[in-house]
Amino acid sequence: MKIAVIDDYQDAFRTLRCYAKLAGHDVVVYKDTEKDPARLAERLKGAEAVILTQARSLFPRALLERLPELRLISQTGRSTGHIDIDACTERGVLVSAAGFATPHPTAELTWGLILAALRHIPYEAQRLREGHWQSTLGICVTGKTLGIYVYSRIGSLVAQVGRAFGARVVCWGREGSLRRAKEAGYEIARSRSAFFAESDILSLHIPLSSETRGIITGEDLARMKPTALIVNTSRAAIIVEGALVEALT
Repeated sequence: MKIAVIDDYQDAFRTLRCYAKLAGHDVVVYKDTEKDPARLAERLKGAEAVILTQARSLFPRALLERLPELRLISQTGRSTGHIDIDACTERGVLVSAAGFATPHPTAELTWGLILAALRHIPYEAQRLREGHWQSTLGICVTGKTLGIYVYSRIGSLVAQVGRAFGARVVCWGREGSLRRAKEAGYEIARSRSAFFAESDILSLHIPLSSETRGIITGEDLARMKPTALIVNTSRAAIIVEGALVEALT
């Protein structure tokens, strides 16, 4: 069987114990990404199974129609919003999602990014290698307002750490997530506009779907403080394309 693994940026697939089970199959692993549908179809030509690394590439109907041998799409992570499920069903392509992954790596990454930004760690580390000593002042999390959008499995872990650091944790999202946040003892923002306006640190934990694509607009970002920090460990497309660049400018 010809099996293609795409978007494996870290070349991690071949290090897994389960990789040995594919011995004897024709397995091709792509560490780069190909976003052009025509070139991606050419790359996957003849593949009977494709393994998608997270939701890094779209699999629309037009692409599926160019892959007549395809019988299985296996997805790491539970999100399948980037796959045309109806087209797969019509063509007899089985779609398998990995289910719920542990939320801890993403929550830890979120806090790594927050602290690295507030404490200028990458900049100061590079300066130190160049023979310089500290030239910036770090910013404390204590006393800051940490906005959590959405209070999910990952968002709840980020909120816990924020509370431990002494931040004021404020949540926003749909009714279900707000209910869970309130039950856990966290503050709910007075309104959407207040949520963006008051957050010193905004942490985004929104699954990407047709409903959430572009859910954060330029108007939302315009309400934020010039000193605010946004950390997005979800997907770039939840912010309207170009809105973040415009707000930063």
